[in-house]
Amino acid sequence: MSASTMAGSPNRAETRAIKRSPYPGWFFTPAAIIYSVLFLVPTFASLYFSLTRWTLFDSEFIGLENFAQFLREPFLIKGLINTVIYAAVTSGLKVVVGLLLAVMLTSQIVGRGYLRSVIFFPVLVSTVGVGITFTVLMHPTQGMINETLALFGIAGPGWLTDPNLALYSVALVDVWKGVGLATVIYIAGLVAIPQDYYEAARIDGATPWQNFWYVTLPLCRPATSTVITLSFIGGLRTFDLIWAMTKGGPGFASDTIASVIYKQYQAGFYGLSTAGNVVLFILIALLVVPLTMFLNRKQGHE
Repeated sequence: MSASTMAGSPNRAETRAIKRSPYPGWFFTPAAIIYSVLFLVPTFASLYFSLTRWTLFDSEFIGLENFAQFLREPFLIKGLINTVIYAAVTSGLKVVVGLLLAVMLTSQIVGRGYLRSVIFFPVLVSTVGVGITFTVLMHPTQGMINETLALFGIAGPGWLTDPNLALYSVALVDVWKGVGLATVIYIAGLVAIPQDYYEAARIDGATPWQNFWYVTLPLCRPATSTVITLSFIGGLRTFDLIWAMTKGGPGFASDTIASVIYKQYQAGFYGLSTAGNVVLFILIALLVVPLTMFLNRKQGHE
């Protein structure tokens, strides 16, 4: 056998070795089909119908007229401001309260497992059910909250009837319902921190507050990034809780972009409401993508 033949044999063997079977690629096909049917097709269909004046039976292409009309809506700016405020308040409170609860539930306290279940339970409850329940509890004259305050001589406010409080009242209910998920994420982040850091801090004479500020808080930054991102996205697209509790009222005081879109749909302006959905999608992308990049960049530097 010649030297060239011997030199060529390993190359052919290597070629056969790196030749991959076509079958593993087919494993992605079912997921790709489901993703296309449930996400890509509706997304591109929405983009098309946002450029039309359509009903269930016909459609007329009108270009960007729906977007121009939607952006001229008198209460759109109010809804936009309310949406950003709602997202900021709910995500901020979920970060703070979720982290504090996680620190408490990872410490050596009695009934730790039971308390974890109690805190996570609201996440499993129907949002509409939570909204109806708190609407009754926050009734200005007959609600349990104001009746309890009256026992101490405190005149309870109109939680859902005061235009200055309605949005923040719904935001607090949203935090009550969703903080359990933030707590679970933080618990997972806290238990992943090696105990060596705490031992080193203890040897150096660190106080509990210094442990929290210089060890716990920096090392659970990935959990913080996850909670901020998920909570902020959920706040920007919120609809069900607002609609169940205030329907955007009183007046338009607690309207968000999603509730404005729904009101347009109720009025029969289907193309206009579809354009509103596209605007909401763009808004979420413009706010969340830079936020995620910023959080990941800060995390990478540390």
